[in-house]
Amino acid sequence: MNIDEKMLSELEALRKEIHAHPEISGEEEQTAKRILEQLEKVDDIEVHSGVGGNGIIAVYDTGKEGPIVLLRADLDALPIDEVNDFEYRSKYEDKSHKCGHDGHMVILLGLVRTIVENPPKKGKIYFLWQPAEENGEGAKAVISDEAFSRLDQPDYVLALHNLPGYVKHKVVLRHEVFSASVKSIIIKFKGKTSHAAEPEYGKNPAWPIWKILKLANDLSNNDMSRDDFCVITPIYIKLGDIAYGISAGKGDLRLTIRTWDVKHMTKYSEQLEKGIDEICSDYEIDYKTSWTQEFASNRNNPEVVDVIESVAREFGYEMKERQYPFKWGEDFGLFTQKFKGAMFGLGSGEDTPALHNPDYDFPDELIKSGVELFYHTTTKLLEE
Repeated sequence: MNIDEKMLSELEALRKEIHAHPEISGEEEQTAKRILEQLEKVDDIEVHSGVGGNGIIAVYDTGKEGPIVLLRADLDALPIDEVNDFEYRSKYEDKSHKCGHDGHMVILLGLVRTIVENPPKKGKIYFLWQPAEENGEGAKAVISDEAFSRLDQPDYVLALHNLPGYVKHKVVLRHEVFSASVKSIIIKFKGKTSHAAEPEYGKNPAWPIWKILKLANDLSNNDMSRDDFCVITPIYIKLGDIAYGISAGKGDLRLTIRTWDVKHMTKYSEQLEKGIDEICSDYEIDYKTSWTQEFASNRNNPEVVDVIESVAREFGYEMKERQYPFKWGEDFGLFTQKFKGAMFGLGSGEDTPALHNPDYDFPDELIKSGVELFYHTTTKLLEE
């Protein structure tokens, strides 16, 4: 199987067009339209749009019974203002592709064309362009959508993520957890204002906020070698109003929690909630909590990782087995919790700016290696 250079050139141009027109989570209408326009040019596939919002599933069926493999790319950009000045920089203020989803999308398009031109002998392949990865809502929306549930459920699921800080094209593997379980808590406090000279007559949320931050620090350990790894990070704090004669009477605190697995996420979440309740009771301050942006940990199946490893070795890719999972969350985790599968990393350059940095840009050279790795891993899984 040779990857067509003309196709790669077309995919690079499309990647730059998508990069210039980013859309954040839940707003990916035009991005999805661009993907659908490309899929209309491909024969022998069945396309479902509007899945879980703006998601798209393309189905290729060999017509012969066999396993089903689902491959996922992500549609959304980030609320970050791009500082690059190249021709295809983002046309929108405070929106840009700073995680490489523009590259992930075109890799999957290249795979569709490669599969149709070089079909496997049996089975089915689902190509999923998933919305809302960055806020943790997309995978849940897709899996709960009737369009997805009506399909035969996949035997295997695959995704890749480009990784700055690694040599280009290096395949980064984990036979167990690939990325952390993450969720965020919102705590809103309702106290009572008083004169700043007489705070004893009010109920100022500053003191429970201080105690909760101390509790978060005490619960945290940033030791990646521990099974009970936990990082609780303050994200946002707001207290009162800018009025120097008034002791604050309201507040807002937001934290993220990161663990390696659901068990420890449950444990630390419960400890944090219990502590919040006790602290606010001590200060007689009302509060409400809610949870948001939940990412299940990506639990890689060792057998699937072995297949990825064998493909990488066969085609001469450098490889690295990470000692510890990545501490960031990835919405694909909901798929690997439900189905046998894996996420792997693809090095995007040691000097490439980090993900979510305003000067990051996806390296187009990864399109070819991404298509090749996906194609050969998929066909090997379909041989099972």
